[in-house]
Amino acid sequence: MDVVPPRPGTAGPVHTYDTSKAVKTLVDDIVLDGTFAQNPEALYRKLRTESPVCEVRLPDGTRGWLVTRYADAMTLLKDPRMTKNAARALSQYSTDRVRPQTSPLFNGMLWQDPPEHTRLRKLIVQAFTARAVARMQSIVDAVAEELLDAIDSRGTAEPVDLMADYAEPLPMRIIGELLGLPVEYAQPLRSAAVPLLSNATIDEQADAERRILEILSQLIEQKARQPGEDLLSALINASVDGSVVSQDELLAMCFLLIAAGHETTVNLIGNGVLALLNNPVQLQKLRANPELTTQAVEEMLRFDGPINIATMRFTTAEIDVDGVVIPPNQQVWIALWSANGDPARFPDAERFDVDRNTQGHLAFGHGIHYCIGAPLARMEGVTAIRKLLDRYDDITLDHAQELTFHDGIGIHGVKSLKVWLRATHLTGDSSDLGPH
Repeated sequence: MDVVPPRPGTAGPVHTYDTSKAVKTLVDDIVLDGTFAQNPEALYRKLRTESPVCEVRLPDGTRGWLVTRYADAMTLLKDPRMTKNAARALSQYSTDRVRPQTSPLFNGMLWQDPPEHTRLRKLIVQAFTARAVARMQSIVDAVAEELLDAIDSRGTAEPVDLMADYAEPLPMRIIGELLGLPVEYAQPLRSAAVPLLSNATIDEQADAERRILEILSQLIEQKARQPGEDLLSALINASVDGSVVSQDELLAMCFLLIAAGHETTVNLIGNGVLALLNNPVQLQKLRANPELTTQAVEEMLRFDGPINIATMRFTTAEIDVDGVVIPPNQQVWIALWSANGDPARFPDAERFDVDRNTQGHLAFGHGIHYCIGAPLARMEGVTAIRKLLDRYDDITLDHAQELTFHDGIGIHGVKSLKVWLRATHLTGDSSDLGPH
């Protein structure tokens, strides 16, 4: 039994895995559970070497194939024999697992193949062009400053939770501005979405789905009556190639933009700050060279990205991957986080280096399903990190906390990140938000 240390710079305790079993392909050998989610690198390192394509299961018994090497991930992400439409492979699910896969919320472009995927993507691609994102910069600047002002105004000797007070509210405010989402809808939607992004029970997921559908239906009805200058109002009245957007498509599109557009950026910011704090030499380099911030954010995405395993894909035909034959109608989990830590693609991959050439990292996926909101997420990440470093001369982890990651296999991010802050931006003297 091997004890494999976590990738330097990531949080969580060292976990012990019977990784000798990884060379087998029996479904009961490897379970992707909450323990795995705390430190996926412990398993990935072994699998990349000895069993880069192997059959695994989730705690609920759902079976699938885990792919951990960069080259294989790149190949499968653009393989036309891989489908995102779960309806073509539902036979593998037990009866109680079928309903979540057929929910209206999971019927948007992320879970469609061409030509439907192409049609739906055309509807929103203009909202995320470089020019459109650049127009959002002043809003992101203002929201970041407002959140940091609120942190300063508390004037407390207690540590600040950067997730709750900064990383989480910032992207929700931005996606709210983009969609025209009233403030009263934002927090209820995020709270309701949590069970659908974690290892919640079927009943908990069904309840979350019901609440989200109710909130989104009310929002769409309100926007239809009183449209504004926002993306949701435009989508309600949009058509592509003579085809209008259906109610179910609107619901799925809204959910995707809120869930994916929010959670990815939240954990980019949280994981990125954590990587800097755990690598003080790199932090000081970034402080001394602010022009490196954009490049540093790319390394944050590669080193400890917000997505562990890409959303589900299924084989439509027999596919040979590294000599392992995956049969048709099988679920495949492509481990983006593992691919980005593959030393065959990124030498010395376990080292966090803000000077690294990260070209080709897979934090936002690859191929036709490449994250459409990547430009906005990048801009928010760069802005959030830069403003935090500019405002506070010293940021120190609160070592009394136990850092834990979310337990789902999709999203990878810390639940809470408590830090002590010291700033000189107000008076030129040390303005403490924590101990010296």
